[in-house]
Amino acid sequence: MAQKACSRLAAAIPWLLANRNVISASGRALSNTFGTHSRCASYIYATHKVYVLRSFSSSPLPETDVSYEQLKKLLATRTSVVIDVREPWELREYGNIPGSINVPLGQVNIALQLNPEEFKEKYGGDMPQPSDHIVFSCLAGIRSQKALDQAVSLGYKDVQHYAGGWQDWAKCEQES
Repeated sequence: MAQKACSRLAAAIPWLLANRNVISASGRALSNTFGTHSRCASYIYATHKVYVLRSFSSSPLPETDVSYEQLKKLLATRTSVVIDVREPWELREYGNIPGSINVPLGQVNIALQLNPEEFKEKYGGDMPQPSDHIVFSCLAGIRSQKALDQAVSLGYKDVQHYAGGWQDWAKCEQES
């Protein structure tokens, strides 16, 4: 039964490989793609397994997650732009990672296409260039992953996210 339900997914893989470099790993995107035959997509989403299909490449996938220790080093050496994609009220209520720039998730796509002067005026920090290393952060890692996907779609190459988000940062800061 499960094999029959997934047959439509299996039949679509050659088409997807030919037409896209990366398939979103979110269950919603997969279930929209495969309509009523979404059991495979639901399984992928429910188990939190990330399945990424790449076409015509044997190179390893870049590591997208940054740990607390790695983020501390990046902030200390100022070798990365850290963008917090939470809403401004969340930063006021919970706090922020020192040295980060606040660009709410709903504005990331537009913000990364502004000219540098407009970006600095609106967000109070230097706009990252497509070649710069960027780390996205949020409360718990969900929105930062979405921001990472948006940045990659705009041509940013060296992009990561802090999967632990503010919750992990606050916990680790208290422990140290």
